[in-house]
Amino acid sequence: MPKMKTKSAAKKRFTVTGTGKIKRTTAYKRHCLACKTTKMKRQARGGRILDKTNFKAVIRFILGK
Repeated sequence: MPKMKTKSAAKKRFTVTGTGKIKRTTAYKRHCLACKTTKMKRQARGGRILDKTNFKAVIRFILGK
């Protein structure tokens, strides 16, 4: 039986932490930053832990099923 492939899109967007949670990047931080507030840009730094409601769907993409 062949190996299961990881979805390339999920591989680029999500990482799994050591405790098994899924980390994602923050949206709205790529362009048009002049019109966004300093608070919004500051809070968009770093990553976020994925919500449990989307956990199953993302795991399915990461595992390639």
